[in-house]
Amino acid sequence: MIFVTVGTQGPFDRLISIMDHLAKDLPEISFVAQTSKGNYMVKNMKSFNFIDPIEFDKYFSSAKLIVSHAGMGTIISAMQYNKPIIVFPKLAKLGEHRNDHQLATAKKLERLNYLHVAYSEQMLREKILNLMRGELNPLHTVGNYASSELINSLQNFISV
Repeated sequence: MIFVTVGTQGPFDRLISIMDHLAKDLPEISFVAQTSKGNYMVKNMKSFNFIDPIEFDKYFSSAKLIVSHAGMGTIISAMQYNKPIIVFPKLAKLGEHRNDHQLATAKKLERLNYLHVAYSEQMLREKILNLMRGELNPLHTVGNYASSELINSLQNFISV
């Protein structure tokens, strides 16, 4: 199952539309989307405007792939769950967000080789098809707690 999420800051119809069309082209794969009350009417995948945290966690943990906006909450969750994630950043020039911080986040984490990023519909389709061939894996994981190095560094900073 591919789980698509746009977060809680507002809809992302461009991503939902692309994923809905892809779901039609790949009927052998189930798609579930959290859409956040967008204007696009989903036709080919299971969708919810809002998913309560327990249900969200069930979909997230059982997904083979996460496709998302470039929101840090979703990115960190994917790393914690050891899930491959493709981020598709919201763009200010298209009126999808107030600025391009998602684009900056995506580019930085891509340079660090922490996640997969798609900047166009074609790139997104390619990366998802690569998953079907077994080529897409989680690139980075994080634990549930801060590393001892970070904790020591913070303790040293505070005690100075």
